[in-house]
Amino acid sequence: MDIRVQEAAFDLGAEANAFVARQRGVGAIVTFTGIVRDLDDAPLHHMQIEHYPGMTEKALSKIAEDAAGRWALGDILILHRYGRLAPDDAIMMVATASRHRRDAFEAAMFLMDFLKSRAPFWKKEETAEGADWVAAKADDEAALKDWT
Repeated sequence: MDIRVQEAAFDLGAEANAFVARQRGVGAIVTFTGIVRDLDDAPLHHMQIEHYPGMTEKALSKIAEDAAGRWALGDILILHRYGRLAPDDAIMMVATASRHRRDAFEAAMFLMDFLKSRAPFWKKEETAEGADWVAAKADDEAALKDWT
């Protein structure tokens, strides 16, 4: 299990290749990368992501342990950035490895849903009109019900 919270950008291809190279005896690897989107109503200049070091890594580890307890996984990668990000920057990456594709896909979906709604990150969107903290979305909360 590899869990990293970092300010620096990451190379998606290099991270995926390194994850694949560590695997033995798996039949499926699933990766997902979250990207900063531009806003629908006003162009986003930047997104500021904040976290509490130590607390955040502990919470991400718990989410990963929950996934490992639900599905037969060989490995998990969670990589999440913080700091000032621009549209089209990669925010996060999840990778799962399993002997079977269903476990890899379902675990990756679980991780993405819980990272979006339960990981202790705070996001502020900065536009020409000002800055606002991002509130929890009903759709994100509803997605968690699929896992309970």
